[in-house]
Amino acid sequence: MFVQSIHNRIKFILVVVICLFIAIIIRVFYIQVIDYEKLNDLADNLWSRNLPITADRGLILDRNGKVLANNITTVSLVLIPNQIVDKEKVSKDLADILGVSYEDMYKHVSKKTSIERVHPEGRQLSYDIADKIDALGYDGVYLVKESKRYYPYKEVLSHVLGYVGIDNQGLSGIELEYDNYLTGKDGAIKYYSDGKGNRLDKSEVYVEPQNGINVSLTIDLDIQLAVERELDNVVTKYSPEQALILVADPNTGEILAMSSRPNFDSNNYQNYNINTINRNLPIWATYEPGSTFKIITLAASLEEKTINLFEDQYYDGGSIMVDSARIKCWKKGGHGAETFLNVVENSCNPGFVVMGQKLGTERLFNYIKNFGFGKKTGIDLNGESSGILFKYENIGPVEQATMSFGQGISVTPIQQIVGVSAAINGGYLNTPYIVKYLSEPETNQIILENKKNTVRQVISEETSSMVRYALESVVANGTGKNAYIENYRVGGKTGTAQKVSNGVYMQGNYIVSFMGFLPANKPEYIVYVAIDNPKGITQYGGTVSAPIAKNVMNSIINIKGLKQDNTGMIRNEYTWLDTKYMMLPNVEGMSLKDAKKALKGFKIEYSGTGDTVIYQEPNANQYIKETNTVKLMLG
Repeated sequence: MFVQSIHNRIKFILVVVICLFIAIIIRVFYIQVIDYEKLNDLADNLWSRNLPITADRGLILDRNGKVLANNITTVSLVLIPNQIVDKEKVSKDLADILGVSYEDMYKHVSKKTSIERVHPEGRQLSYDIADKIDALGYDGVYLVKESKRYYPYKEVLSHVLGYVGIDNQGLSGIELEYDNYLTGKDGAIKYYSDGKGNRLDKSEVYVEPQNGINVSLTIDLDIQLAVERELDNVVTKYSPEQALILVADPNTGEILAMSSRPNFDSNNYQNYNINTINRNLPIWATYEPGSTFKIITLAASLEEKTINLFEDQYYDGGSIMVDSARIKCWKKGGHGAETFLNVVENSCNPGFVVMGQKLGTERLFNYIKNFGFGKKTGIDLNGESSGILFKYENIGPVEQATMSFGQGISVTPIQQIVGVSAAINGGYLNTPYIVKYLSEPETNQIILENKKNTVRQVISEETSSMVRYALESVVANGTGKNAYIENYRVGGKTGTAQKVSNGVYMQGNYIVSFMGFLPANKPEYIVYVAIDNPKGITQYGGTVSAPIAKNVMNSIINIKGLKQDNTGMIRNEYTWLDTKYMMLPNVEGMSLKDAKKALKGFKIEYSGTGDTVIYQEPNANQYIKETNTVKLMLG
């Protein structure tokens, strides 16, 4: 009985041992075969160390492929503290090279971590400093590639492009708005070490960084540079508090140029105050627009047929009473008897009050909203303002009157250029945009493209044509004459708006502006100029901003090679200060005697023999300065 009991125990123990052995075999098989990849990854993570390699951000380019935001390669300092033998010496030498304190560097060198990035002192080092560190040859001291954002045109387009932080993260402008696309995926050099930091005999692995997506803008760099030059001239000549210029395609909403002053260098944004770098005035600034807003009242009045530009008459005595408020015309004594086309040409405030009254509060207010005022335009940039309109229930007769000529409301420059574009492009309100498309950096394949987005049609094609006619007449015959360009058709409207401080209009302190477009009969370019409190000159939009807009439009003509067209309105009124232009007749084939008669008023030079003009320079049928010389070849 006793022996039987012993045998049973032995059998039980044997069965248990066999079961344990089988379990161990199964477990080993599971670990070695089934769970191998998971455990290998865990071990790999335990042994592996990564030296980071930052990816390049995607490029930002203009509409013609010119690079506006690029990347340059720099290096950064990375430490592996466990591999550093003489921590005191390494700390001292690195501190001397980087110009930091020994104590701060020793904290990095002795930190209990597998990898220590020296931040910010060791980031984006110059090659001179990197060479000095590399020459030390210390174990545990590594220099790794890092990408740094670089803006080759410095201050150009700075508010639109924005800037990035030291970790290449977008902080403003396009860099922020499209950061998810522009940001690449970092790579690394992967090596292996034990828990004490000693290198293991395993091959290093290079994980290649993936660069970000390229962003192509609607901006035309050549037009942008012309705008920047004009703004620099404005600052030099007038010392304004602020200034801005916008150029757009009125038919699509594409922004071709956008800039303001003050501006900044995106490469060194840290050197500027926060208001300068974060306020993109063309989309952020809000102010009373003044007379450029009269274009909206004009368009609404023509659409509703409450006025006839040529037949309806208005007498401007210099002011108009609305309730108990007297609203004055800018011209003392007024303009006298006018057609409503004259009202537009003369920018007559009382005349526009009457226009608003004929429309009535509800229709005027609805048109203002339909032209996009009172809400954001939706442009693909951060920081856009919405402007301020009266609440409808708070609009009385005086508020209605002031709205009619651009006072008592607050708008943004981008709202103005979008609204006026709708008034002249056939009546279509389009969403403005500044990014044309996104593309893969390797294949250039387009992955996302912005296209024209029409929100609504506000006025008819016929009304829009009448608006263009009236605004061309403003430039040829009215307050916008300083924007007139001989041999080209230009339309536009001046603006002079008093600024408000603490609820009171300021004296002698205006925002002067001009909205211009060309060709006037079929607009391709619209230009908006606004200058805040220019010094040393009478503050009128026609005297300050119109010539600047003219310069921008002349640059566009040269850049785009626009053809001459002298079929538009002729400017007949000149002051003694103006350069007078005259139409040059065709005298080829005439006798010299007849040619001299035809060219009376011009200076003439001729060469060759004979009595017949066989060639003339400049070519005929264009306006030239009366001081120019006409050269004739006889034969």
